[in-house]
Amino acid sequence: MIRCFRGRSAVALLGAFALALLMAGMALTPSVGHAQAVVPSEPAASAAVVPAAAAPAPAAVVENPYGLESLWRTSDGVAKAVLLILVVMSMGSWYIIVVKFIEQARLNRQAKLAAKSFWSAGSVRQGADTLEPTSPFRFIAEAGLEATKKHGGLFEHVDLNSWVTMSIQRAMERVQSRLQDGLAFLATVGSTAPFVGLFGTVWGIYHALTAIGVAGQASIDKVAGPVGEALIMTAIGLAVAVPAVLGYNWLVRRNKGSMEEVRAFGNDLHSVLLATSRAPTKA
Repeated sequence: MIRCFRGRSAVALLGAFALALLMAGMALTPSVGHAQAVVPSEPAASAAVVPAAAAPAPAAVVENPYGLESLWRTSDGVAKAVLLILVVMSMGSWYIIVVKFIEQARLNRQAKLAAKSFWSAGSVRQGADTLEPTSPFRFIAEAGLEATKKHGGLFEHVDLNSWVTMSIQRAMERVQSRLQDGLAFLATVGSTAPFVGLFGTVWGIYHALTAIGVAGQASIDKVAGPVGEALIMTAIGLAVAVPAVLGYNWLVRRNKGSMEEVRAFGNDLHSVLLATSRAPTKA
């Protein structure tokens, strides 16, 4: 009986233990389900927060403290005067380059017109009338005609050949002088603009060193701005000088070609005037 009781007691204990495990499992099942229901809500919350945090902030506009505007605003009267001088030099150089190019192009066109219409006329007077009033070739032709008409009085003692030659040569020299107008300014700007810019650089560095001495320290933020603005003067001086030098050389080369046309016209005119003149050529 005792063994039977012990066996029943063991079975009862095992059954109670199994029942407890079952009840514990049933109690844990809702919590697991609740956890599964809560977990998906976290990505939704994070998804709602991430776009707001990832929104790009507006870019801040940083003003350059070392540009031309800052140079003009912080410079003194001497630096501003140097800048204005360089600006005037640059404007004058470009104006002369453009104007002289237009004049040379007009002269070349008038040379073609003279070669086409002047030499096919019946006389020098008629040929001169076919040319434009502002044409240098008409000016030379009229100078030659005046020389033949005024070969009298005291001028009669001068050989006609020499007299006509001098008159035509003077007219050609005036044309050449007109072509060379403005080239001296280009040469002056090309040779002096770098030194004007260098003066502005030296003046700016002087003020930079003065500011460093007053501040008592030579940190990079104290030196970069003033020295950089001073070096801008040198760059501006070179930017003014280089076009002036190139324009001067270019215009001088074009003037040589134009003057060859003028001299050829003058020499041919000289021969025609001597051949058609009624006055005898003196030996």
